[in-house]
Amino acid sequence: MDWLVISVLFGSFFVFLGIGVPISFAIGVSSLLTIMLSLPFDAAITVISQKMATGLDSFALLAIPFFILAGNIMNQGGIAMRLIEFAKILGGRLPGSLAHVNVIANMMFGAISGSAVASAAAVGGTMSPLQKKEGYDPSFSAAVNISSCPTGLLIPPSNTFIVYSLISGGTSIAALFLAGYIPGLMMGLGLMLVAGFIAKKRGYPIAPRASKAEVIRKTLEALPSLGLIIVIMGGIIAGIFTATEASAIAVVYTLMLAMVFYREVSIKQLPSIILESVLTTSIVMLLIGASMGMSWAMANADIPYMISDALMAVSDNPIIIILMINIILLVVGVFMDMTPALLIFTPIFLPIALDLGMDPVHFGIMMTFNLCIGICTPPVGSALFIGCSVAKVRINKVIRPLLPFYAVLILALMLVTFIPQLSLILPQTLLGY
Repeated sequence: MDWLVISVLFGSFFVFLGIGVPISFAIGVSSLLTIMLSLPFDAAITVISQKMATGLDSFALLAIPFFILAGNIMNQGGIAMRLIEFAKILGGRLPGSLAHVNVIANMMFGAISGSAVASAAAVGGTMSPLQKKEGYDPSFSAAVNISSCPTGLLIPPSNTFIVYSLISGGTSIAALFLAGYIPGLMMGLGLMLVAGFIAKKRGYPIAPRASKAEVIRKTLEALPSLGLIIVIMGGIIAGIFTATEASAIAVVYTLMLAMVFYREVSIKQLPSIILESVLTTSIVMLLIGASMGMSWAMANADIPYMISDALMAVSDNPIIIILMINIILLVVGVFMDMTPALLIFTPIFLPIALDLGMDPVHFGIMMTFNLCIGICTPPVGSALFIGCSVAKVRINKVIRPLLPFYAVLILALMLVTFIPQLSLILPQTLLGY
């Protein structure tokens, strides 16, 4: 019966995905079929409906629509170009300067918008023509953009951490936000090292030195955008407001920035921006609700404990088990987008990690970092598709240039996995976590 439940749950889920059923419905229907193994249909449909409704009844989830709206306002607000100009000041004198600018701009824009796909489109769409003009190989430029756009999912504010907090049973969002800084910077710096090495080997140009007046002007133009991070994180650390309240403040801040300071967004554009945000939010919320039903189905059938026993049967060495979890998540990330993977596999692997003595914040950072790699990989990597589209490069042409970037990302993942203080030092120092 136990393995029958697992077979029905995951078998039906992957069959539905294979025939093109939207992932939210695939999760919901496979969960319903699993619950029906132990309950009659009317009781099963009642249970899954209740779990979907109660799963969305969370104050913390209010942060998601607000951060999505803030991100969409930024996308239309001319912020990307100003951050790119500022990134040129920071990375312009390094070998292959435009590659470094791409990485730095993705780190800043991704952190502000909270979206890897938006970052890949906004920054990549601007940088690709500039790099082509300077003689950069388009495949190399696309690889740099694709591999660096997920850095913003680790550098807060990040909707991914809010989703993880909910599914993990209330892990501190503030602690997760702070814990993401060092791993996110490690990811970006590692990619810059690889990009710099390749650029120097190929003789890509170094940008001319900017004048002092230009440095001051570009810095002042970018500071209001970067100020959002300071306002949000400063307020959360100081205890002035919660992460949910910070998301509403982010909307007000970005509206003032885009409409008053930069004057890139008009009142006529707001309805379309709000509608786009509503559509994105509804997709995410339906996914979260369906995943809550699946979490209950898995817990009711003791699936997490069965998988834990199976892993423990392979080895009782914590290092081996954590490595196995990472390998499984890397494979999952190849075939599944980040949010559903997080929602489905956190209830399975978090109890195992806790039994091994792993901190839930550290595990959340490790899992997010791992799945960030997945969105850069074929066949379903959203960042890969967007990055290739804006660079006008075929996917098969960009896979080989991506390999050294994949290698450094996996190396950084191993460091984050086995050195917990990389994730925990900031929450412990600033929050007393």
